[in-house]
Amino acid sequence: MGGGQPDRAALAFADRSWTWAELDKRIRQAAGALRAAGIGPGDRFAVLDKNHPACIELTLAASLIGAVNAVVNHRLAPEELEYVLSDSSARLVVVGSEFAAVLGEARETAVETVIGIDSYEKWIGAADPVSVPYESGDDDCFLQLYTSGTTGRPKGAMLTQRSMCAHTTSVGPAYEMDEDSVNVVAMPLFHVGGTSWALGSMYAGGHTVIVREVVPAAILDLIEAERATHAFFVPAVIQMLVADEDRAQAALRSLAVLGYGGSPMPAPLMDKVVQTLPTPLYSVYGMTEMSGVFCVLGPADHRDSDRPHRRASAGRPLPGTEVRIVDPVTGQNAKAGATGEFWVRSDQIMGGYWRKPEQTAETLLPGGWLRTGDAGRIDADGYLYIEDRVKDMVITGGENVYPAEVERVLHQHPVVAEVAVIGVPDPKWGETVKAVVVPVGDGLAAAELIAFARERLAHYKCPTSVDFVEALPRNPTGKILKRELRLRLA
Repeated sequence: MGGGQPDRAALAFADRSWTWAELDKRIRQAAGALRAAGIGPGDRFAVLDKNHPACIELTLAASLIGAVNAVVNHRLAPEELEYVLSDSSARLVVVGSEFAAVLGEARETAVETVIGIDSYEKWIGAADPVSVPYESGDDDCFLQLYTSGTTGRPKGAMLTQRSMCAHTTSVGPAYEMDEDSVNVVAMPLFHVGGTSWALGSMYAGGHTVIVREVVPAAILDLIEAERATHAFFVPAVIQMLVADEDRAQAALRSLAVLGYGGSPMPAPLMDKVVQTLPTPLYSVYGMTEMSGVFCVLGPADHRDSDRPHRRASAGRPLPGTEVRIVDPVTGQNAKAGATGEFWVRSDQIMGGYWRKPEQTAETLLPGGWLRTGDAGRIDADGYLYIEDRVKDMVITGGENVYPAEVERVLHQHPVVAEVAVIGVPDPKWGETVKAVVVPVGDGLAAAELIAFARERLAHYKCPTSVDFVEALPRNPTGKILKRELRLRLA
């Protein structure tokens, strides 16, 4: 990192910035402060805060001493936070002032030391810097990020020296990051879209700008002021950024890369972004267990008028990543063009789930393959198309039904605000399809919605029942909890 130019800008946050030389000293001092607090090889500590440079510094400090930064989702409720802290066995927590109270409610944990973010500068400033780093092995974990837990309790994905190095060396060339890059990091650092995105530009020697939280107007101002070249957002944030088209065009004109991921970009928003911005667009497909991104859809494909369907693709695998399609029922390779589960093989694969050998064995398979849990297909040109989650697949009368396909159709009905499709037990067919709908106003009948689906889908894919609800259950990151719906409505 730094490209041998210690006086160049390395990291910025709010009204502060640090050169590579200054950042190197801070990381070594942070490592010394951790050591002085009794954190050693294999020990976990945690950061509980909105985006702050301390989190990045402590992740790199953990690598220096063989420890692990288990970054915590600050949106968790006290009970969920207590579970994650207990699961990680974090002995020390660096906490933002806004979250001190919720940390205090999470009492049944192994936490011995709490450092307020307001005391962070004094804490690392008083420490002796680490001069001789711990000799880490390729399989040593230094960053532990927790899955969102849509199917149960969150799991700590252990990201290793090997997996993170493989990721940073892959994404830098994919995004054309170099020493002249100015990279805006607005995604939360408890997510690979935050931390891995930041480490990518740092590895390339670029200037990394940390955004504490997403305020669209402030982000536009920041990108314009910094003349940023790289930024990554979820589609919902991009929608807010382009709400004022003239302002977006002016503020984002410096971007060489506008990346997005985390969820598909709706077709109307895609059309608006392509028409509004000349900015090169990069769609990414990644996951925590893969240390970040492993497929990219580049700018040419976003604007290919001869192949507009490719905008819905997840792109093609990065160099060093293999993908195969496996029939989720038989466990055999799916036929060419058929839908199945994506299995991935790459050095980017995590070391496993912390203290969860059974779940690790279910995900990491012999031969170095990782089961993504995502269902989709690969076309003749090697582009991946994600259809759904395998766990959500409904098998009705021997036919596989992917709820996302049904949901896309039901979303077209003008009185459907939100919808989730699940499988429920059926004595004749084994399972049958149920739609759970948040309607716009009153007056929508189940029979009307079922008939709407039958005009557009094979009958076996259509709902046989519809439940209307005021809201769908979601986890702290906003994902719909279909497991809860199945338990509630099956």
